Amino acid sequence: MDRIPAYAYVILMVGVIVWFLPFPLVGWSSKSPQKHDPRARWGILLQVVAYTTVWQGRFWSMPLPVWRLAFSVLLLVIASMLSWTSTRALGRHLRFEAALDTDHQLVRSGPYRIVRHPIYASMLCLILATAFMVATPVLFAVAVIVFLVGTEIRVQVEDRLLEDRFGEEFRDYRRTTPAYIPLLR
Repeated sequence: MDRIPAYAYVILMVGVIVWFLPFPLVGWSSKSPQKHDPRARWGILLQVVAYTTVWQGRFWSMPLPVWRLAFSVLLLVIASMLSWTSTRALGRHLRFEAALDTDHQLVRSGPYRIVRHPIYASMLCLILATAFMVATPVLFAVAVIVFLVGTEIRVQVEDRLLEDRFGEEFRDYRRTTPAYIPLLR
């Protein structure tokens, strides 16, 4: 195979759309938060940089072995499952930025039983799926590192907000539940 076939781009585009759909369907909370932390925006910026980094190579001329395509599809399915179940479990607490409402509850159901930040886990699967399909090894590594740094910033900010609100209940949750990569504390 000399280059990425057109159907691979269609698979990727459909995967991204299916991953993204639950966010506008559930809807981000538009209520003014009781408490928010704008420092998480730095993490968002780094995540955006990471997503754009994977597309910087000559991806259109790269070969796409079947194993990479298959692994990308698997990651897209996992990413989509996580985004749909996470947004549903989070419900009215879904926000773009790190913030808490006056009636905020600590969600521990659905995928939140497995990881504290399953939306970030879904985003990690999404960037890995994209990178496996279109990135050179160097861009793959750079993008994943930048993404992980941005995600860690967001996790730290959100965890601080949740710990301030829920105290020992959240500290217990953090002790027993990984941040966004299962089995990794």
